[in-house]
Amino acid sequence: MAPSSVWFTKQLPFEQWVKLIKKKSAAEPSSKIYLLGAKNEADYINSIIAAAGSAQAINLAGQFSFLDTASLMRDAQMNYVNDSAPLHIASAMNAPVTAFFCSTVPGFGFGPLSDHSTIAQTTENLDCRPCGLHGHRECPKGHFKCGFGIEI
Repeated sequence: MAPSSVWFTKQLPFEQWVKLIKKKSAAEPSSKIYLLGAKNEADYINSIIAAAGSAQAINLAGQFSFLDTASLMRDAQMNYVNDSAPLHIASAMNAPVTAFFCSTVPGFGFGPLSDHSTIAQTTENLDCRPCGLHGHRECPKGHFKCGFGIEI
């Protein structure tokens, strides 16, 4: 899982990552959940893991090189990523991926290219979505329904 993004509105909300980790932990109690990110994202990832209360979740933020990350993603059962760099790494490795699209849309042409890929986005027809090509530091409307509306 790669829960962070440079752009807040391209990032699945914190609470949604917590739900996902809880759901995966319950469904597959013997599996490990690796969370990837940059070194400066380690505290954010630690807070997600703490809120999820999962002993299966392991924070690897800042610990892997680009090639190590690509290798781990290639061999994962599934990668859960935002519309951000890890999505493109998964595509390059033809790794299984579920890509979360919040404020952006796959129609921009940056969707997953892996043979085994899923796009997760809100089913609500929001007149504010997409709100930009690359995302924003906060939701321009203040509600972030595009992120909270994604079914986990």
